Amino acid sequence: MNSEPRLLEVRKNVLKQNDIVARALRDRFRAQGTFVVSLVSSPGAGKTTFLEKTLTLLKPHCRVAALVGDLATENDALRLARSGAPVRQITTGTLCHLEAAMVEHALEDWRLGQLDLLFIENVGNLVCPASYDLGEDLRLVLLSVTEGEDKPLKYPTIFNSADAAVITKVDLATAVEFDELAANANIQAVRPGMNIFKVSAKTNEGMDGFLQFLAQARERSLQKTPA
Repeated sequence: MNSEPRLLEVRKNVLKQNDIVARALRDRFRAQGTFVVSLVSSPGAGKTTFLEKTLTLLKPHCRVAALVGDLATENDALRLARSGAPVRQITTGTLCHLEAAMVEHALEDWRLGQLDLLFIENVGNLVCPASYDLGEDLRLVLLSVTEGEDKPLKYPTIFNSADAAVITKVDLATAVEFDELAANANIQAVRPGMNIFKVSAKTNEGMDGFLQFLAQARERSLQKTPA
């Protein structure tokens, strides 16, 4: 007996419900003037280190906070808290991605009107998160120089669902013989015109350019929000 039609129906219903919650979250974020950025990548790409550096650099200038998803432990939340920004862990258990309802629940007692930027770090996975809208304004997909240049070709859906790509750990590029031209070409082949940022959270290389892009994206979002 073929159960595929039933599985497809269940998946469709799950995604539909997620989209309903995500739309409500997006309306709530925009009403409060909070710009929301999500981060997706494979495990070990450097999301948490990159986000900790981002929070640390932004905190003196604006009100920032973060949600971080992981299968187990609160290790990432503890690391991000070193930035001094409010941080909350979302433990997903067996789920390999965050869902909009999880974000909604985590924010129940937060005053979003007191936040300029909220970052959501997804579970390390390049497949499942692509299908789940979290109500974010901007989705970043991270690729480290240690992963290989062909990740965009292997996981095109996540790159197509993102708004910008961030190549991390560029301080290691020479040591691992990373082919920057090939990586850029692969990203552009999957998502033509995508902005690409090359950064090192260790040396701060490229962080100023990324933060400038972030500020401009937030400004454009605020201009679109009805008064």
